[in-house]
Amino acid sequence: MIKSEQTRRRFLRAAGTGMAASLMGVSASCGQDQTSAGKNQPRFEIRNQRFGIRRKRQFELGLASYTLRKLKLDETLAMTKRVGLKYIAFKSFHLALDSTPAQISKVVAKVKKAGLILYGGGVIYMKNEAEVHRAFDYAKAAGMKVIIGVPRPELLKLVDKKVRQYDIKVAIHNHGPGDKTYPTPASAYEKIKNLDKRIGLCNDIGHTQRAGVDPSVSVEKHADRLLDVHIKDVSEATAKGHGVEVGRGVIDIPRFLRTLIKINYAGIVSFEYEKDADDPLAGLAESVGYVKGVLAAIS
Repeated sequence: MIKSEQTRRRFLRAAGTGMAASLMGVSASCGQDQTSAGKNQPRFEIRNQRFGIRRKRQFELGLASYTLRKLKLDETLAMTKRVGLKYIAFKSFHLALDSTPAQISKVVAKVKKAGLILYGGGVIYMKNEAEVHRAFDYAKAAGMKVIIGVPRPELLKLVDKKVRQYDIKVAIHNHGPGDKTYPTPASAYEKIKNLDKRIGLCNDIGHTQRAGVDPSVSVEKHADRLLDVHIKDVSEATAKGHGVEVGRGVIDIPRFLRTLIKINYAGIVSFEYEKDADDPLAGLAESVGYVKGVLAAIS
């Protein structure tokens, strides 16, 4: 009992450190990585208790810009930096799907100037062939590596062709109990498992949990197609569950992050904080800080 309480206190201290770091725009870590990938970058590792092996965290933290849907582009870039995130995936609020190449180039230049990396776009719906073509042209013009998308199942053969042509990944996003097409990652996996491996999953763990599926089990089961993650927390594991600050809901976040490390997930884990759309800073910072604290604690 005493040992359990000491572990809890140690974890809470680490989580608090992560929260403070997120507000200051710096990273919490238990050590520093001095590799060629960049000095003074956070290093997180997890020990395999059976074999004594340490695994280095392969993934990075980012932001799904839907979080800041009520904010303009410049405000979105500034807040992303303020909470200590570097990678961002744009929703159309911040880069319209019908933007011209010149408009896209201007926005991309702003992202680079802010010191951020525009790694993807989404969620992008593809309901017909024209929308599939537009999504790929949009992503290519912006230099995006992944489209977080919802293509209709009958369009997946065309998506497969475009993936091979453009070498841009497509991560299919699940939307939970109300989604008749892709309610869970498993439902999407069944439709893409025989297609090009660059067509995979964006596991939205909030919607996965709302569908009654454990996110940790889900990402491990479909690890071979996990291309993106939307991290969040929800109030309950039912269709009635709603978004809350990460760490305040029902999702076992420490277990989930350990699982990502275990499966060597090497993509982006993007915060999609859907609560407090008019004033998201406090809740987003708390969520980022909690995750950074967990990562520091489990290393």
